[in-house]
Amino acid sequence: MIGVVVGFALVLWGLNTPLAPVGAAPFGTHLYVSATSFVTLGLGDYAPTSGAGHAIVAIEAAAGFAFLALTISYLPVLYQAFSRREVRISMLDQWAGSPPSAVELLRRAASYDALASVSELLGTWERWSAELLESHLSYPVLAYFRSQHEHESWLAALTSILDLSSLVLAGVGGVSTWQARRTFAISRHAVVDLAQVLHMPPRPMATDRLDDDAVSRARRILEEAGIEVHPDLEARMRPLRAKYEPYVYVLAGRVEMELPDFLRPADAVDDWERTAWNEPE
Repeated sequence: MIGVVVGFALVLWGLNTPLAPVGAAPFGTHLYVSATSFVTLGLGDYAPTSGAGHAIVAIEAAAGFAFLALTISYLPVLYQAFSRREVRISMLDQWAGSPPSAVELLRRAASYDALASVSELLGTWERWSAELLESHLSYPVLAYFRSQHEHESWLAALTSILDLSSLVLAGVGGVSTWQARRTFAISRHAVVDLAQVLHMPPRPMATDRLDDDAVSRARRILEEAGIEVHPDLEARMRPLRAKYEPYVYVLAGRVEMELPDFLRPADAVDDWERTAWNEPE
């Protein structure tokens, strides 16, 4: 807004537009005329007397109305998109922990004999990823809006869903592979297009998020929970992870958000179990 006001003032001043009742006026007076025209005050104590001045003031008044209309309409759209995004992220806390973990999500579901509900969860996140793709491509600034809760972010949630989908596709039983494939496709589409719109080419990760030790621990956790796991889980996951990890890695660097681990940290506490003083209830 300041730029527009100063810009119109410079045009008026540069054309040496005469102002009633003083005629030629210094830049400060033109700046005052520009400001009152932009916010459509219409005080009339200074007014242009030339045709060019009349046209410039009328154009600036119209720009002021347009600026107000865009501001009123633009900010609610951003907030609504942000709010819709955050609802699912908050709900993921009980499913997968804080920060979310794909292995932990499967373990929790299996411990309550509700592994089939993971297919429904993936269906919900398929729609969430499609909404994220549409809203964040239209308004890329939303990618920098942070979640209101600690250990939560849209990037961590999206990465954990990609991890979960890749686990199911690689050979974790009890969950619909067709649903996992659809969720993986739209989620991967989202991270690729967001990396493109933020001008971040993919880059290999600096460290392996699922090394041999982590694979062994993940297999043990899942099997102890009663989940069937394919013998070549890590080898089958590698090409799937290569499709999205280089993109989420560069996005994490750009928006300064941490990526989640496949395995839940030993000292992790869910956000819903924390108090305002960061201690478990």
